[in-house]
Amino acid sequence: MRKQGMPNRNSSSFICAPLARADKIEASLESTKMCGRFNLRATPDELQEYFDLLREPDPFPIRYNVAPTQTIVAIRQTDEGRVALPHHWGLILSWSDPKRAATMINARGETVAEKPAFRSAFKKRRCLIPVSGFYEWEQISPKQKQPWHITRTDRDPIAIASIFEVCDRTDLGHIESCCLITTDPNEVMAQFHDRMPVILGRSDWDVWLDPEIPTDTLQSLIRPCPADWITAERVNPIVNNARNETPDCIKPVDRGLFDT
Repeated sequence: MRKQGMPNRNSSSFICAPLARADKIEASLESTKMCGRFNLRATPDELQEYFDLLREPDPFPIRYNVAPTQTIVAIRQTDEGRVALPHHWGLILSWSDPKRAATMINARGETVAEKPAFRSAFKKRRCLIPVSGFYEWEQISPKQKQPWHITRTDRDPIAIASIFEVCDRTDLGHIESCCLITTDPNEVMAQFHDRMPVILGRSDWDVWLDPEIPTDTLQSLIRPCPADWITAERVNPIVNNARNETPDCIKPVDRGLFDT
Protein backbone atom coordinates (compact mmCIF):
# COMPACT_ATOMS: atom_id res chain seq x y z
CA MET A 1 0.00 0.00 0.00
CA ARG A 2 1.43 3.37 -1.01
CA LYS A 3 0.86 5.88 1.75
CA GLN A 4 0.68 9.65 1.76
CA GLY A 5 3.40 12.03 2.88
CA MET A 6 3.55 13.47 6.35
CA PRO A 7 1.13 16.39 6.76
CA ASN A 8 1.97 19.63 8.50
CA ARG A 9 1.54 18.99 12.24
CA ASN A 10 1.70 22.69 13.00
CA SER A 11 -0.93 23.77 10.49
CA SER A 12 -3.66 24.19 13.08
CA SER A 13 -4.68 23.43 16.64
CA PHE A 14 -7.33 21.22 18.18
CA ILE A 15 -8.48 24.32 20.05
CA CYS A 16 -9.42 27.08 17.67
CA ALA A 17 -12.35 29.31 16.79
CA PRO A 18 -14.78 28.18 14.08
CA LEU A 19 -15.09 30.22 10.91
CA ALA A 20 -18.73 30.87 11.71
CA ARG A 21 -21.06 30.76 14.70
CA ALA A 22 -21.85 27.06 15.09
CA ASP A 23 -25.03 27.68 17.08
CA LYS A 24 -26.51 29.84 14.31
CA ILE A 25 -25.45 27.42 11.58
CA GLU A 26 -26.83 24.39 13.37
CA ALA A 27 -30.25 25.97 13.79
CA SER A 28 -30.78 25.61 10.06
CA LEU A 29 -28.88 22.33 9.54
CA GLU A 30 -30.12 20.25 12.45
CA SER A 31 -33.18 18.75 10.81
CA THR A 32 -31.77 18.45 7.27
CA LYS A 33 -28.13 17.40 7.54
CA MET A 34 -27.22 13.88 8.52
CA CYS A 35 -24.80 13.62 11.43
CA GLY A 36 -24.66 17.36 12.01
CA ARG A 37 -23.57 17.01 15.63
CA PHE A 38 -21.46 14.46 17.50
CA ASN A 39 -19.30 13.89 20.56
CA LEU A 40 -15.78 12.59 21.09
CA ARG A 41 -15.09 11.38 24.61
CA ALA A 42 -12.03 9.24 23.93
CA THR A 43 -8.70 10.59 25.15
CA PRO A 44 -5.65 10.99 22.87
CA ASP A 45 -4.00 7.85 24.27
CA GLU A 46 -7.22 5.86 23.81
CA LEU A 47 -7.42 6.95 20.16
CA GLN A 48 -3.79 6.01 19.64
CA GLU A 49 -4.39 2.51 20.95
CA TYR A 50 -7.73 1.88 19.23
CA PHE A 51 -6.71 3.17 15.79
CA ASP A 52 -3.09 1.96 16.01
CA LEU A 53 -1.72 5.47 15.51
CA LEU A 54 1.95 6.19 14.92
CA ARG A 55 1.98 8.52 17.92
CA GLU A 56 -0.35 9.93 20.51
CA PRO A 57 -2.27 12.89 19.08
CA ASP A 58 -1.66 16.39 20.38
CA PRO A 59 -3.93 17.14 23.36
CA PHE A 60 -7.56 17.85 22.58
CA PRO A 61 -10.52 18.39 24.89
CA ILE A 62 -13.31 15.92 25.51
CA ARG A 63 -16.26 17.20 23.48
CA TYR A 64 -19.94 16.51 24.11
CA ASN A 65 -21.49 18.69 21.40
CA VAL A 66 -19.32 19.17 18.32
CA ALA A 67 -20.94 21.32 15.62
CA PRO A 68 -20.10 22.16 11.98
CA THR A 69 -17.20 24.56 11.28
CA GLN A 70 -15.45 23.57 14.50
CA THR A 71 -12.09 21.80 14.70
CA ILE A 72 -12.32 18.01 14.86
CA VAL A 73 -9.96 15.02 14.81
CA ALA A 74 -9.27 13.27 11.52
CA ILE A 75 -7.18 10.13 11.09
CA ARG A 76 -5.01 9.99 7.97
CA GLN A 77 -2.45 7.63 6.51
CA THR A 78 1.14 8.82 5.99
CA ASP A 79 4.31 7.11 4.81
CA GLU A 80 5.17 6.46 8.45
CA GLY A 81 1.77 5.30 9.66
CA ARG A 82 -1.63 6.56 10.78
CA VAL A 83 -1.81 9.94 12.47
CA ALA A 84 -4.61 11.98 14.04
CA LEU A 85 -4.68 15.66 13.12
CA PRO A 86 -6.94 18.68 13.59
CA HIS A 87 -9.24 19.52 10.68
CA HIS A 88 -11.91 22.10 10.05
CA TRP A 89 -15.29 20.34 9.82
CA GLY A 90 -16.70 21.50 6.51
CA LEU A 91 -14.72 21.11 3.29
CA ILE A 92 -12.84 24.21 2.12
CA LEU A 93 -11.31 24.20 -1.35
CA SER A 94 -8.77 26.55 -2.88
CA TRP A 95 -11.55 28.09 -4.98
CA SER A 96 -14.57 27.84 -2.67
CA ASP A 97 -16.26 30.45 -0.52
CA PRO A 98 -15.30 29.53 3.08
CA LYS A 99 -18.78 30.56 4.20
CA ARG A 100 -20.07 27.54 2.28
CA ALA A 101 -18.03 25.16 4.44
CA ALA A 102 -21.00 24.81 6.78
CA THR A 103 -22.98 23.28 3.89
CA MET A 104 -20.13 20.88 3.03
CA ILE A 105 -19.95 18.89 6.25
CA ASN A 106 -21.36 15.79 4.51
CA ALA A 107 -21.12 14.29 1.03
CA ARG A 108 -23.54 11.75 -0.42
CA GLY A 109 -21.78 8.47 -1.08
CA GLU A 110 -23.72 7.91 -4.30
CA THR A 111 -22.28 11.06 -5.93
CA VAL A 112 -19.05 11.76 -4.05
CA ALA A 113 -16.98 10.38 -6.95
CA GLU A 114 -18.69 12.71 -9.43
CA LYS A 115 -19.29 16.06 -7.73
CA PRO A 116 -16.57 18.61 -8.55
CA ALA A 117 -16.25 19.66 -4.90
CA PHE A 118 -15.62 16.11 -3.69
CA ARG A 119 -14.29 13.86 -6.46
CA SER A 120 -10.59 14.76 -6.17
CA ALA A 121 -10.55 14.23 -2.41
CA PHE A 122 -12.51 10.99 -2.75
CA LYS A 123 -9.96 9.67 -5.21
CA LYS A 124 -6.80 10.50 -3.23
CA ARG A 125 -7.51 12.12 0.14
CA ARG A 126 -9.59 9.96 2.45
CA CYS A 127 -9.61 9.88 6.22
CA LEU A 128 -11.52 8.52 9.20
CA ILE A 129 -13.41 10.74 11.62
CA PRO A 130 -13.48 9.15 15.09
CA VAL A 131 -16.56 9.87 17.19
CA SER A 132 -17.88 8.37 20.40
CA GLY A 133 -21.46 8.99 19.35
CA PHE A 134 -23.55 11.23 17.14
CA TYR A 135 -26.95 12.85 17.49
CA GLU A 136 -30.09 12.72 15.40
CA TRP A 137 -33.47 14.31 15.98
CA GLU A 138 -36.88 12.69 15.88
CA GLN A 139 -39.42 15.14 14.48
CA ILE A 140 -42.27 15.02 16.97
CA SER A 141 -44.17 17.92 15.42
CA PRO A 142 -43.30 20.80 13.06
CA LYS A 143 -41.69 22.66 15.97
CA GLN A 144 -40.67 19.85 18.32
CA LYS A 145 -37.66 17.53 18.11
CA GLN A 146 -36.46 14.77 20.42
CA PRO A 147 -32.67 14.23 20.38
CA TRP A 148 -31.29 10.69 20.15
CA HIS A 149 -27.72 9.59 20.80
CA ILE A 150 -26.33 6.90 18.50
CA THR A 151 -23.32 4.88 19.63
CA ARG A 152 -21.71 1.58 18.82
CA THR A 153 -23.34 -1.28 20.69
CA ASP A 154 -19.94 -2.23 22.13
CA ARG A 155 -19.24 1.45 23.01
CA ASP A 156 -16.02 1.47 20.98
CA PRO A 157 -15.27 4.60 18.92
CA ILE A 158 -17.10 4.93 15.62
CA ALA A 159 -14.92 5.34 12.51
CA ILE A 160 -16.76 7.42 9.91
CA ALA A 161 -15.54 7.28 6.30
CA SER A 162 -14.55 10.81 5.30
CA ILE A 163 -12.54 12.89 2.84
CA PHE A 164 -10.19 15.83 3.38
CA GLU A 165 -8.67 18.78 1.56
CA VAL A 166 -5.45 20.70 2.14
CA CYS A 167 -5.02 24.17 0.69
CA ASP A 168 -3.15 27.43 1.16
CA ARG A 169 -5.23 30.55 0.74
CA THR A 170 -4.39 34.22 0.95
CA ASP A 171 -7.45 34.82 3.15
CA LEU A 172 -7.20 31.79 5.49
CA GLY A 173 -3.60 30.65 5.22
CA HIS A 174 -2.90 26.91 5.42
CA ILE A 175 -6.08 25.01 6.18
CA GLU A 176 -6.94 21.31 6.37
CA SER A 177 -10.64 20.49 6.25
CA CYS A 178 -12.84 17.43 6.07
CA CYS A 179 -16.26 16.12 5.19
CA LEU A 180 -18.17 12.98 6.26
CA ILE A 181 -19.63 10.48 3.78
CA THR A 182 -23.27 9.41 4.08
CA THR A 183 -25.33 6.55 2.72
CA ASP A 184 -28.78 4.99 3.01
CA PRO A 185 -29.93 4.27 6.57
CA ASN A 186 -30.03 0.88 8.24
CA GLU A 187 -32.98 -0.23 10.37
CA VAL A 188 -31.83 1.73 13.44
CA MET A 189 -31.28 5.00 11.59
CA ALA A 190 -34.34 4.85 9.34
CA GLN A 191 -36.56 5.94 12.23
CA PHE A 192 -34.75 9.30 12.35
CA HIS A 193 -33.44 10.10 8.88
CA ASP A 194 -33.20 8.90 5.30
CA ARG A 195 -29.37 9.00 5.53
CA MET A 196 -26.65 7.80 7.89
CA PRO A 197 -22.85 8.19 8.08
CA VAL A 198 -20.75 5.46 6.51
CA ILE A 199 -19.41 3.55 9.51
CA LEU A 200 -16.40 1.39 8.69
CA GLY A 201 -15.33 -1.75 10.46
CA ARG A 202 -11.69 -2.23 11.42
CA SER A 203 -11.06 -4.57 8.48
CA ASP A 204 -11.94 -1.77 6.02
CA TRP A 205 -9.74 1.00 7.44
CA ASP A 206 -6.61 0.18 5.42
CA VAL A 207 -8.54 0.03 2.17
CA TRP A 208 -10.32 3.33 2.80
CA LEU A 209 -7.10 5.15 3.74
CA ASP A 210 -4.99 3.81 0.86
CA PRO A 211 -4.82 6.52 -1.87
CA GLU A 212 -4.07 3.91 -4.54
CA ILE A 213 -7.30 1.93 -4.13
CA PRO A 214 -9.58 2.27 -7.21
CA THR A 215 -12.78 4.22 -6.68
CA ASP A 216 -14.84 1.20 -7.80
CA THR A 217 -13.49 -0.71 -4.81
CA LEU A 218 -14.20 2.21 -2.50
CA GLN A 219 -17.81 2.37 -3.64
CA SER A 220 -18.34 -1.13 -2.23
CA LEU A 221 -17.56 0.27 1.25
CA ILE A 222 -20.21 2.99 0.98
CA ARG A 223 -23.10 1.13 2.54
CA PRO A 224 -25.06 1.15 5.80
CA CYS A 225 -23.38 -0.73 8.61
CA PRO A 226 -25.17 -3.75 10.11
CA ALA A 227 -27.98 -2.64 12.39
CA ASP A 228 -26.57 -4.57 15.35
CA TRP A 229 -23.41 -2.43 15.28
CA ILE A 230 -25.22 0.59 16.67
CA THR A 231 -27.81 1.50 19.26
CA ALA A 232 -29.86 4.64 19.91
CA GLU A 233 -31.24 6.18 23.08
CA ARG A 234 -33.17 9.33 23.87
CA VAL A 235 -31.05 12.00 25.54
CA ASN A 236 -31.40 15.31 27.31
CA PRO A 237 -32.72 18.09 25.03
CA ILE A 238 -29.93 20.33 26.30
CA VAL A 239 -27.94 19.00 23.33
CA ASN A 240 -30.33 20.80 20.96
CA ASN A 241 -28.38 24.00 21.58
CA ALA A 242 -24.91 23.74 20.06
CA ARG A 243 -23.54 26.12 22.70
CA ASN A 244 -24.16 23.55 25.45
CA GLU A 245 -21.00 21.55 26.07
CA THR A 246 -21.53 19.38 29.15
CA PRO A 247 -21.89 15.68 30.02
CA ASP A 248 -25.64 16.33 30.32
CA CYS A 249 -25.74 16.26 26.51
CA ILE A 250 -25.48 12.47 26.59
CA LYS A 251 -27.66 11.95 29.65
CA PRO A 252 -30.40 9.41 28.81
CA VAL A 253 -34.03 10.27 29.44
CA ASP A 254 -36.62 7.63 30.30
CA ARG A 255 -39.34 9.17 28.19
CA GLY A 256 -39.33 11.41 25.17
CA LEU A 257 -39.53 15.10 25.92
CA PHE A 258 -42.90 15.29 24.22
CA ASP A 259 -44.39 11.93 25.26
CA THR A 260 -47.72 12.07 27.07
